[in-house]
Amino acid sequence: MAVPETASTYFRKGFGLKAEVQDSLVSDYSGRLVDLLRARDFQLAAGGVTVQIAREFGFCYGVERAVEYAYQTRTKFPDRRIFLAGEIIHNPHVNDKLRDMGINFLRPGTNGFDFTAVASSDVVIVPAFGVTIGDFETLRAMGVVVVDTTCGSVLNVWKRVDSYARDGFTALIHGKYHHEETRATASQVSKYPGGRYLVVRDMIEARMVCDYIEGRGDRGLLLERLARGASPDFDPDRDLARVGVANQTTMLARESLAIADAVAQAMERARGAEYRARNFRTFDTICSATQDRQDAVEALLQEPLDVMLVVGGYNSSNTISLAAICAARVRTYHIEDAECLDVDRRTIRHRPIGSHSDVEVADWLPAGSVRVGITAGASTPNNKIGETVARVFATRGVVVAESA
Repeated sequence: MAVPETASTYFRKGFGLKAEVQDSLVSDYSGRLVDLLRARDFQLAAGGVTVQIAREFGFCYGVERAVEYAYQTRTKFPDRRIFLAGEIIHNPHVNDKLRDMGINFLRPGTNGFDFTAVASSDVVIVPAFGVTIGDFETLRAMGVVVVDTTCGSVLNVWKRVDSYARDGFTALIHGKYHHEETRATASQVSKYPGGRYLVVRDMIEARMVCDYIEGRGDRGLLLERLARGASPDFDPDRDLARVGVANQTTMLARESLAIADAVAQAMERARGAEYRARNFRTFDTICSATQDRQDAVEALLQEPLDVMLVVGGYNSSNTISLAAICAARVRTYHIEDAECLDVDRRTIRHRPIGSHSDVEVADWLPAGSVRVGITAGASTPNNKIGETVARVFATRGVVVAESA
């Protein structure tokens, strides 16, 4: 899949225009109130409200790089049509900014993106999640300029899955079968004849796999439940004999590790330790930024918090993971942005864990002295985090100046 970076139609390291786009990036995404929080040991207090923010939150390096390269691309090709394969990241405000810049968004279909509107003279940006091998090969054949912003952590997972398929192991991927990153990761096995993958969403689905490995599972039920995340012609009798575990980089780290351990133990119980040693592989492919944010929110939850706000796109997997961690410990609201807080009505509109629709809650901020924890997904800009902090205080009638 790799294309030599010297090729005139393939760019992975930007265009050397960082200085030219820096002012726009700062204007569009920086937040002075967040800077103030950092300067004050991640905490602000006023009007009986204490806001404490996790020490790792918001844009990670991979997201910053992808967004910056999109801005560089618009600057490099001011007169050419630019398309983006899906969303650059899962944050509506960032994607809306790119639309405002005249970047056209391609929609995914059943068998890849629809490139019918793209001409050979156009530019196509590959998002941070990457694209499938099939989509990449289509772009190469079209001769378009490709700007590849695939995150380095995702590339590391691809290398691991590639090695599994090369050596005859089925890639068991902890992820969401419909997620762009997981689809791209699973496609890596197609480089090898007989390459196989199986996607499991959680420990419940992983246990179905473990039961089958140990001879207790129902073949029809397994195939029915996991068919959408399985490679074509997946055969559990054949394809669960040798297994290598990987994961979507934004999943809950502890669950990924638990799934890997459960599969390993199942193989050992079924066929012995020697068999497991030869036929099971695993590697922790949770990205460091995801891990850092999960660790930071775990540390924040050690504090006496009354409520937790998690800010980020509702389709952002790493944000959902943060919300799940928090919800297990304290009353938690996953909000897309500060607009979810209605100051005048004292309500909050949020997306409960596992739901696909919003819920509005009245009087969400308890009376009296209250401590509010805040974190944000790796695709959430600082300005949106800062706006949320300001609205929390405004709910109590307190105006927090960014220079306070």
